[in-house]
Amino acid sequence: MAIRSRNKVSPNFNMSSMTDIVFLLLIFFMLTSTLVSPNALKLLLPSSSSKTLAPQTVSVSITKELNYYVDEQQVEFDFLEAILIEKMAGNPENSIILHVDKTIPVEEAVKVMDLASRNKFKMVLATKPS
Repeated sequence: MAIRSRNKVSPNFNMSSMTDIVFLLLIFFMLTSTLVSPNALKLLLPSSSSKTLAPQTVSVSITKELNYYVDEQQVEFDFLEAILIEKMAGNPENSIILHVDKTIPVEEAVKVMDLASRNKFKMVLATKPS
């Protein structure tokens, strides 16, 4: 009389757990890639090894053609102060991130820094990591 085992091991490989892991990784990378907000303006930033932890609330950019942008919207320099006062009115802890192309004269960046200093805004000069 032959005794047969009731518990047989199946030689097939089940792929359902592997596909679950792949889909979870896909969702993770899709979500984290949308959180990265690249600067839409192509600027050559100066290099620096320092890092800041200031929360970015308003982004001011100056291109090499001396065009001024506030959060990717082009503005004239004459209206820059009024727009910044309006955007910074909500929270006194807000700060301005200044993106300046490294080929423009320093005077243009100093004009924006002076404008922020007059209104007591916190300002951080953006640099490219070295």
